Amino acid sequence: MSNQKTNNPIRVLHVLGTTNLGGAESRIMELYRCMDRSKVQFDFLVHTDKEGHYSKEIRELGGHIYNLPRFQVINLAEYKKAIRCFFAEHKEFLAVQGHMTSTASIYLPIAKKANPAIVTIAHARSAGVDKGLKGYVTKLLRSSLKHKTDYCFTCSKEAGEAVFGKDWVRKGKVITIPNAIDVNRFQYNEAVRKEIRAELGIQDKFVIGHVGRFGFMKNHTYLVDVFAELCKQREDMALVLIGKGEEEENIHKKLKKLGTELFSDEQALESKVLFLGNRFDVERYYQAFDCFVFPSTFEGLPGSVAEAQAAGLHCLISDKITREVALTELVTYRSIEEEPRLWAEEILQNAQNAFIRKDMREAIAQKGFDVNTQAVLMEKFYRTGKNPPGSNVKNP
Repeated sequence: MSNQKTNNPIRVLHVLGTTNLGGAESRIMELYRCMDRSKVQFDFLVHTDKEGHYSKEIRELGGHIYNLPRFQVINLAEYKKAIRCFFAEHKEFLAVQGHMTSTASIYLPIAKKANPAIVTIAHARSAGVDKGLKGYVTKLLRSSLKHKTDYCFTCSKEAGEAVFGKDWVRKGKVITIPNAIDVNRFQYNEAVRKEIRAELGIQDKFVIGHVGRFGFMKNHTYLVDVFAELCKQREDMALVLIGKGEEEENIHKKLKKLGTELFSDEQALESKVLFLGNRFDVERYYQAFDCFVFPSTFEGLPGSVAEAQAAGLHCLISDKITREVALTELVTYRSIEEEPRLWAEEILQNAQNAFIRKDMREAIAQKGFDVNTQAVLMEKFYRTGKNPPGSNVKNP
């Protein structure tokens, strides 16, 4: 798999839905920034022709972005044709890593047929699927994926079981690659905390924070219910939401509805909530939070929870999320089947501890979640196609 005949870096293709801000995209970009790009370069094959959050940075780092039509079942023939044409034209990749496991069983075999020397990787990033027909189709397409790729990667045991099956995980055929972060980037900084809180006008507030896309799996509706319970007991509450998505408008409506029902004022809750959209400098906003609350219905391994711990934040998260994300003692799990009032009580009971921020960089790095270390290990794998980090799996 090595490209020693020239001085050019080898090229690895990552297949994604978009280059927008998201869990998988953020983790890949963290790795990309830390990779020795004179030896390994990343390119991206995405299922859209729109520019994304990371598009400009990718090009600045030396990567290329290519486009595919979005898969919609009825366009299967067109989708396959587009993939065949792409890999017939592009022979430069030594590896292709599919993070869109819903259609990886289609595009990875086509890549392998076009170039038998290419190393194919299916990377499980989520332990669940969307609702309805889309979720059913995803499960169906994933059912044969483990037999159509050289390597099966996952961010957590739960995600590996969801995508490749419990038996494949039990047999040791699925390799866990931690959702590593740049721990130094997220280290707590008191000066930044004061600056951001002043910028947002929340200097004297107790701030609940959440970072994640506005989609049903993130369960913002429950988060808002918890926040409403907190506001019943304290007037100095604020909620900071970072991210965008299709559920954002519904959350605005719910805040107005709860404000009217609980406080006879539709602005009573919404006025305490800051919608900040996507941020390139998200690490600065973790500093401003007092507690990180994350009630997801399912996840692979949420990088934002790792980031929050690196910032020294106490994290109250859903028990639907893997225990593998509890990298420090800062994480507490609760059931999302409980009344939101109980989550609020948990937050308030620990409110005094929120102001004690510890340096968790070493603890997180020891768990294998430091991206600088991971970049060195992944570089070796990409250049040889053998022995991925932490693997006892037989090489293809």
